[in-house]
Amino acid sequence: MLSVENLRAGYGETEVLSGISLDVEEGEIVTLVGRNGVGKTTTLRSITGALEPTAGTVRYDGEDVTGLSPVETARRGLALVPEERRVFPGLTVRENLSVGALGGGDSAFRRDVDSVLDTFENLRERQDNRGTDLSGGEQQMLSIARALVCGADVLLLDEPTEGLAPLIVERVADLVEELNEEGITVLLVEQNVAVALDLADRAFLLDQSGIVFEGSPEELRDDEETMDRHLGISL
Repeated sequence: MLSVENLRAGYGETEVLSGISLDVEEGEIVTLVGRNGVGKTTTLRSITGALEPTAGTVRYDGEDVTGLSPVETARRGLALVPEERRVFPGLTVRENLSVGALGGGDSAFRRDVDSVLDTFENLRERQDNRGTDLSGGEQQMLSIARALVCGADVLLLDEPTEGLAPLIVERVADLVEELNEEGITVLLVEQNVAVALDLADRAFLLDQSGIVFEGSPEELRDDEETMDRHLGISL
């Protein structure tokens, strides 16, 4: 579904990604974990075209999409839910979703605004509230909902639980699992490693030297040396 090969990218003279490779099969939840600053967000931005890679290839559903704009990758079904959420603060929940519906493609998973509001009951209750009136958890839900009306085949989630209360973290995790069960493929960047490994079918561990682990969540949990060396934690 999604293949990244020898990807290099950075900002100005600073190279952040030095030739990483990873793949995501259709219907999977794949997580990319690593310490802060190793390039997880840069990877997502390079996949969607928000940042143009300096080398390497990104293929989506067999098509070379390397360097395409975010508009073009969204039309193909790649939807980034950014760490900052980026809801429109002055627009209502319904208006935020209506704007999202203007982009994207004709994915089988594309939903209309009312269908999404049926899934996100808390957003339906607050559909006339502006973005600035929402809690952090509600803004995260709105950001994910916006990707659905855009027609996401693949959700690229960047730190979806950051800054959220434990109960809301659990709700977001349940939502990701529900969407995946409906057929949406997920590439998850998540600082909460326990949540990421609970959700994922496969895991990649990124360090400054590149991908240092690829395997099942269970294998990564059991590899205490790798967990300690590259994440500074044990589970």
